[in-house]
Amino acid sequence: MSTKVRVTIWNEFRHERKNEAVKKVYPDGMHAAIAKGLSASKDLVCRTATLDEPEHGLTETVLKETDALIWWGHVAHGDVKDEVVKRVQQHVLAGMGLVVLHSAHYSKIFRALMGTNCSLKWREADEKERFWNLAPGHPITEGLGEYFELPYEEMYGERFDIPEPDKLIFVSWFEGGEVFRSGCCWDRGNGRVFYFRPGHETYPTYHDANVIRVIANACRWARRRVTMATDKTPNSPALEPIQKKTVKFGRAGVQQ
Repeated sequence: MSTKVRVTIWNEFRHERKNEAVKKVYPDGMHAAIAKGLSASKDLVCRTATLDEPEHGLTETVLKETDALIWWGHVAHGDVKDEVVKRVQQHVLAGMGLVVLHSAHYSKIFRALMGTNCSLKWREADEKERFWNLAPGHPITEGLGEYFELPYEEMYGERFDIPEPDKLIFVSWFEGGEVFRSGCCWDRGNGRVFYFRPGHETYPTYHDANVIRVIANACRWARRRVTMATDKTPNSPALEPIQKKTVKFGRAGVQQ
């Protein structure tokens, strides 16, 4: 396996073009800020893709060349074509990693992989967020201490309608009193999925060194480990000789 991790950063890129407050923080888009932060790590090779590109920038070729896909979405979940969601889902099941950020909890791809509504409480009040590190020995928390903080973020609160995480990495506490499961890991097929909570578009969250460190670590953890087709069920040849039977049974179903 190559020591390089091929990362594709996907972003709607709608807020940054239409909202001056967001454009001020991310003039080139959140995907560009994340790519700049990750590219400081020599083992991460980054490319970006956005919603309004052909096939949303997520062609079969791009996905085959992606070890970890980062996904940010908010106002245009419904604009993502179902065939692209299916394509991404199959690549995750076949081994590609997926890192889901902030409001992408409600994206088509995350909900498809979780099988739940993925709903939550929220409040936008410029609150401090404290991330408690529950897994100090996990690869995703490498280089972090007991906790880290963001001075301003949007609040997400429980109950977060997700399947029980295979591993809970972070729990957030907010200034208003709520807590939230803000770093969650799952295996899906041959792929790994990590949800990371922070990243409201009007705050400079993706300029924060700790946030970028977590995303970089998550890409390394989730990277494609194996590539296996999961959307076909071939009629498999026998490994050992099969004796001819005198009894006859019918056959049902479609032969593939």
